[in-house]
Amino acid sequence: MSRIFITGSTDGLGLAAARTLMQEGHDVVLHARSRERASAISEISATARGIVIGDLASATETRSIAEQVNAIGRMDAVIHNAGIYLERSRGETPEGHAKTLAVNVLAPYLLTAWITRPDRLVYLTSGMHRSGSSALDDINWKKRPWNASQAYSESKLYIATLAAAVARHWPDVFSNAVDPGWVPTKMGGAGAPDDLEMGHLTQTWLAVSDAGAAKVSGGYWYHRQRREASPEVADAGFQDVLAERLAGLTGVRLFELAQRRPPGNHPTHWQ
Repeated sequence: MSRIFITGSTDGLGLAAARTLMQEGHDVVLHARSRERASAISEISATARGIVIGDLASATETRSIAEQVNAIGRMDAVIHNAGIYLERSRGETPEGHAKTLAVNVLAPYLLTAWITRPDRLVYLTSGMHRSGSSALDDINWKKRPWNASQAYSESKLYIATLAAAVARHWPDVFSNAVDPGWVPTKMGGAGAPDDLEMGHLTQTWLAVSDAGAAKVSGGYWYHRQRREASPEVADAGFQDVLAERLAGLTGVRLFELAQRRPPGNHPTHWQ
């Protein structure tokens, strides 16, 4: 039996993953953005290991989430499921960040730093990451006119890259990115063509399975099959430049980049 924390587990893929893992006998720690959201899943939360509350758009509340999780005990796995899709505007978090970046990238980055290190980490990405720009000079959308689809695509490129960077820097952790497909959730819409069940079973499998195929790191997965991600994801230089950008935005350094390349050695489009 494993203990797993799942962000964004009040509906959609996160709730489906929680139900599956609990049915298999695992201890699941749920997450809700607010007490109102938590009350909507009172039936399942009553049998969960616990439920933590906090808004991932706020760094302060994200810190509180991590503290609540750590108070419950060390997790065997964390599934970074929470995400937002097409925001009408850039938004403004309490720290002044674009909301899509804050929820989809900065929050899982901070939780990775602040939650006691588990054995396994799973980050949800999207096939749309292939449309994300590899330019990293304005990841917070302060200079460019807002483009909701592009911002989402870039956030999913960054989170897949973060998963690969964790796999490289933390060899004692199984870290993987999962593309759940375009599934009929509230986010995906009722007409989405992909298999909803397979959309969540890949992350639960990577979180708890003892099968050799699941005990790997640095993979990009779709329906329990490893796929090729965008080339930037596996590029160590791109990973480290992104990690530096995220450290600069959050004030939290996840990796000690002892082998950092000298300035100017990165391709210009990463700058």
